[in-house]
This record gives sequence, structure tokens and C-alpha cells, in this order.
Amino acid sequence: MSLKKFKNLLFLLIFLPFFIISCGLGVDTRKYPANPKEKVKKNMEEGRGFRLMDVAKKKAGSTNYEFASSNELWRASLDTIDFMPLSSVNYSGGIIITDWYSNNQDTNESIKISIRFLTNEIRSDAIDIKVFKKICKTNLNCKTSEGYDELVTELKRKILKTAKIYETQKKEKK
Repeated sequence: MSLKKFKNLLFLLIFLPFFIISCGLGVDTRKYPANPKEKVKKNMEEGRGFRLMDVAKKKAGSTNYEFASSNELWRASLDTIDFMPLSSVNYSGGIIITDWYSNNQDTNESIKISIRFLTNEIRSDAIDIKVFKKICKTNLNCKTSEGYDELVTELKRKILKTAKIYETQKKEKK
């Protein structure tokens, strides 16, 4: 194969796909405005783009805080169980799970608390608390049970009371 034929073949292989692709893929000007600002507006309405300034405006005017310290119920829950080691804490998922805790008096018994947030409002049905108790006779022989309504009620009362105090303090600062 001569060098000239090789160059022509290479040219066709490289540029021919571009010519073929460009055919028939034109834009219907009846569907899209000619004015660039109108094109941008249409693309934004169809969800094809975003503007950084729009994101900043939404954040600046929003009262939905993205950090846990602004939520009184969340802070009150953490303050109430602050003596226990935490296993999992997820503000966006709305859950706090402690690790197994035992006071040093009886090492065979330990408790674990799970607090799930159902709403950010301070009210009695805003949180779901579960208490688990584990009793071990040996390291491998443990029995776990759920319940302890008295402790759940006491924790819920303490959390809601503390959250209400935090809310009052916040209003007084403003």
C-alpha cells in the first residue's frame, strides 16, 4: 500500500465518522429559542443545568439547618445519654445507637439504647426509644431482651424536658 493511499484511508477513518454523526442530528429550531438567555431558561426548566447563584440563594433563605447543633431534640438526646459510649450516630438518618453499657457494679448485665427521630418538633411522639438489656452468664452465653417501659418513659421525659429548655434559651437569644 502506498503512503498516499494510507493517508487517504487514515483520513477517511478519522473524519468520516464525524461527518456521518453530524448528519441528521441537527436541532429543531422550532423547539428551542434562538435567544441564548431563553435557551438557558428553557434548559433550567427542563432540569438540564444549574446555576451556582440559585443554589446559594436557596441556602441563604432556607431555615432548614443541615447541622445537628441547631436541633434541640437531637442535642437533648445526646446530652441525656452522654455517659454511654456511642456505636452509631447519623443525624441525616435520624438515629442514635449506643454501644453496650454496664455500670461497674454488675458486669454481667449491660444495656443498649436506640433513639430514632420521627420529627424535629418537640413532642412526645417525636422520638422512638428502644432499650435492650443483655445478661451474660458466661462470655458466650448471653440473653438479650427488649422492653423496660419505665426506663423508656424516663428517658423520653428527660429528653423532651431538656429540648424544651434548649428551645426556650434559643428564643431568648433572639
